[in-house]
Amino acid sequence: MPDSRPKVDAPKRSGGDGVPEVFCSDEQDSIPIELERWRRLAIDALLSQGIKGACELSLFFIDEETIADLNAEHMGKSGPTDVLSFPLDGVEVAETQGPGALTRGPSRPHPDHDDMPTLLGDVLVCPAVAQKQFPTHAGTLDDEIALLVVHGVLHILGFDHDNEENLAVMRAAEMAILTTHHWGGPAPDAFQQGHNE
Repeated sequence: MPDSRPKVDAPKRSGGDGVPEVFCSDEQDSIPIELERWRRLAIDALLSQGIKGACELSLFFIDEETIADLNAEHMGKSGPTDVLSFPLDGVEVAETQGPGALTRGPSRPHPDHDDMPTLLGDVLVCPAVAQKQFPTHAGTLDDEIALLVVHGVLHILGFDHDNEENLAVMRAAEMAILTTHHWGGPAPDAFQQGHNE
């Protein structure tokens, strides 16, 4: 069956195909990472949330020491974490059609009317932490990394899990993206979105 998704490397200017650009970098050496695969998942996550046009996101895979330093510096927490998201230009969230139905997009007005792309932000995933937590979380390392990539992208787009309602909305968005773009069907039985703590 031919791939009907938009071509990833097509022009991104106004009037182009509207596919956001995702830059990936593997800056750790503990776990082999398929950069193109995770880049595609990040693009699919952005497109699934209506993010189009001249937008850029960076996806980095980093080591435990680096993510622990960033976690302390930016979040005030000690030790390594699995994923951090740093929004840049910001995302506007407008409620439409009742609770939980949100329209999300870059907050800068008319991002396609100039030559500068909207910089959505940076997502940093730590594969070494994913390796340690997948048995009590997503079930496999592959599913754990997929969940962390999608989770990080959704944070860039303004999703949060600071209360039960927001958690439910974010988890529903994660599952919709993963079932469509990662598994191509239902989640495996062992998959869990929440940590077993």
